[in-house]
Amino acid sequence: MAAYVLHPIGHVESALTGRSEAPRQPDEGAPDAWLVFGVQYVPALDGLTPGTDALLLTWLDRADRDTLSVHPRGNAARPITGVFATRSPDRPNPIGLHTIRILSVAGPRIHVRNLEALDGTPILDVKPILTPDR
Repeated sequence: MAAYVLHPIGHVESALTGRSEAPRQPDEGAPDAWLVFGVQYVPALDGLTPGTDALLLTWLDRADRDTLSVHPRGNAARPITGVFATRSPDRPNPIGLHTIRILSVAGPRIHVRNLEALDGTPILDVKPILTPDR
């Protein structure tokens, strides 16, 4: 298969520093965080405003890329399931998918609500959630 190269466009600044303290989903106590972009990407942030809901794609750099199956949510009472049928961060291509709400934009920094990504997580992309009026 062909190889593809991804280049981070920024990183996450968060109070979450270890996997054990991170909630499994944003509605399970994820803190607000900052997305910090390289200054060359500031023009690409134009149009992102407070109140915008977006999808954030990250590279889960602390994931185990050899994991193919897990007990969902780490619960040994649940049957082993293939990672593609779970939201496990451990997977062959550990791309994180996060729904965020933009709270503020300040130059290359975007303040967001309820992000379960760890401090330093590389950012791959941001895409607005499209609504009929967009």
